[in-house]
Amino acid sequence: MSITIMKFGGTSVGNLDRIKKAAKIVKSKILKEKQKIIVVVSAMSGVTNNLVKSFNKISYDIDNPEYDVILSTGEQYSSGVMSTVLNSVGIRSRSLQGWQVPILTDNNHSKARINSINSEQIKKLFKSFDALVVAGFQGISRENRITTLGRGGSDTTAVALAIATKSNCCEIFTDVEGIFSSDPRIVKKAKKIKKITYEEILEMSSAGSKVLHPRSVELAMKYGIKIHVRSSFTSKTGTMVVKEEKKLEKEIVTGISSSDYEANISLKGIPDKPGIAGNIFSLLSRANINVDMIVQNITDDGKYASLTFTVPVEDCSRSVKVLKESKIKFKQIKFDKNICKVSIVGVGMKSNVGVAKTMFETLAKKNINIQVISTSEIKISVLINSKEKKVALNALHNAYNLHR
Repeated sequence: MSITIMKFGGTSVGNLDRIKKAAKIVKSKILKEKQKIIVVVSAMSGVTNNLVKSFNKISYDIDNPEYDVILSTGEQYSSGVMSTVLNSVGIRSRSLQGWQVPILTDNNHSKARINSINSEQIKKLFKSFDALVVAGFQGISRENRITTLGRGGSDTTAVALAIATKSNCCEIFTDVEGIFSSDPRIVKKAKKIKKITYEEILEMSSAGSKVLHPRSVELAMKYGIKIHVRSSFTSKTGTMVVKEEKKLEKEIVTGISSSDYEANISLKGIPDKPGIAGNIFSLLSRANINVDMIVQNITDDGKYASLTFTVPVEDCSRSVKVLKESKIKFKQIKFDKNICKVSIVGVGMKSNVGVAKTMFETLAKKNINIQVISTSEIKISVLINSKEKKVALNALHNAYNLHR
């Protein structure tokens, strides 16, 4: 049985007309290629945000299992509508919620991870149906509670289903034609990238690019799943995610990402003793708070240290609370939510010098102050004031000639 995964994001199912257009794409694929299709859908654009606002009128505790029950209704609605539309155009279809597949996860509510997917039910259903519409973003724990995978989790659902069903390809449909060298809404000269490596898109996704969720890329890279990122509004070829050896032309810098969804936390006056940093990050880890960029400085007398790091902006208040209530000794704690992480990414950076020099000089010419620097083999990230994001992205895009 030949199976293809087709995932449609929130903008692609944003209203009934867009769902009908997506259904035509699915129907065409079934008729032309004689394949069975698993359609993974997100909630309609804006719905999840509204559900979060409704929940926040009662509580801000995203670890509450009922939070997941409420948020998962967005995908339940869009999956039902998509399946109804497919049936109306002659495609035998039915919807499936995460618990009906089932997609088994841990019990880490609001940020659950997939443990396993039983594909036997899917194989049985394909004897009667040509398309199965699966609600993305959700699963079920062994405690029989609905779980959600975190914002953007429908991408992870799609890739996980591709692995479980040994699918030929995972097509991710969005409102843009593919993956661009930078955000085209901010950088008008941004160009579409024809091929990008798993490593590059993983770095860009973790650095703020919203086209693919980082966890979905990690899964695809681990199991070699082909991903085609394309638009649901045009038939043009999008961006193919490939292995590094298949990308012949390795640009020094492939793309520039930015993220406004992080907060900067600084602890000052920490006793400079072995194990202090480990204790701090262990506390945050136990609270299920992900830490990204980290910088540590020691005072001249060697007695105290200051520690600066970034966390997701929604975890900022909780992080501060966890640290204040801990036994960790420090003189002062500060946080800043008005920051932006800007990152340049490219596998070609491995074998070229002067990449960092160009970045820092470009930002300096624009009088943009760098607060924190973080690097990897194919990425350089800097933390700047969020008001300077547009200037920084356009200046760096020009500096690396990404418009050519």
